Amino acid sequence: MKAVQFSEYGGPEVLKIVELPDPHPGPGQVRIKVHAVGISGTDWKLRAGTLSFGATLPQTTGNDVAGVIDEIGEGVTDVTVGDRVFGVSDDAAGAAELALLTFRALIPPSLGFVDAAGLPVALETATRALDRLGVTNGTSLFINGASGGIGSTAIQLAVARGARVIGAASAANQNYLRLLGAEPVTYGDGMTERIRVLAPDGVDAALDVAGSGVLPELIDLAHGADHVITLADFQGAKDHGVHFSNGFADGHAFHSLHTIGELIDAGRFWLPVDKTFPLADIAEAHRVSELGRVRGRLVLVVN
Repeated sequence: MKAVQFSEYGGPEVLKIVELPDPHPGPGQVRIKVHAVGISGTDWKLRAGTLSFGATLPQTTGNDVAGVIDEIGEGVTDVTVGDRVFGVSDDAAGAAELALLTFRALIPPSLGFVDAAGLPVALETATRALDRLGVTNGTSLFINGASGGIGSTAIQLAVARGARVIGAASAANQNYLRLLGAEPVTYGDGMTERIRVLAPDGVDAALDVAGSGVLPELIDLAHGADHVITLADFQGAKDHGVHFSNGFADGHAFHSLHTIGELIDAGRFWLPVDKTFPLADIAEAHRVSELGRVRGRLVLVVN
């Protein structure tokens, strides 16, 4: 099969399309013919070598995938060959013609492959963070970096729980945040003052998606480091006593894959795809992702 791989850390140019052996599912796994692959910030950070989960070179890439099951492993009873599914590629190897999935769910009928491929990691990450922060009906939540895939997802999930959400994004994305259900503010100098215009007494919880060095401000707004989570500022979390959330430390929230369909069908959740690229243009997709100006998700179209 054709798959994307890199044999050295570096810029997007290190990504190469190579031939790899076809994978086959083990117990609990399914294999899909990949139709679409979501691009996330984790992908380019792993490729650049700025983030490592202990993998060795060469590495494949791609976590979020959507496609059609063509093989099932021993013990799989929840899905069958021919089902449309979305989920997280095992071994981060989704940018390929075939991929293995353990965590997966049926694609909601109203979604195509491209839209479904943008969901899994953003959905799991946002759900995990909101659960850890205890966001529920009546919670006031501030999100730093609210217009990207995870931020957009967190806004809508929090609003669905009955929370009040204030989100920071660029001036160009203020109306977009309103559309998702958040009260928008612009980031940069004076952000805290702009938030306090909307919430004079601060907020109950704060989620940092952008990693832009604002943790001290968030701690003040949320009345203590225990009410703040960052998904992007590992060093800042250590320096300021804030929890850095990841699936290894907190446990995963892939149960969210099975429940998001209800919100989608009710018209209460929508994660836009900003741009699509053919698999051959994965280097350009990584370049766009690194710029950090994406509204929603970037997706590779494979088949």
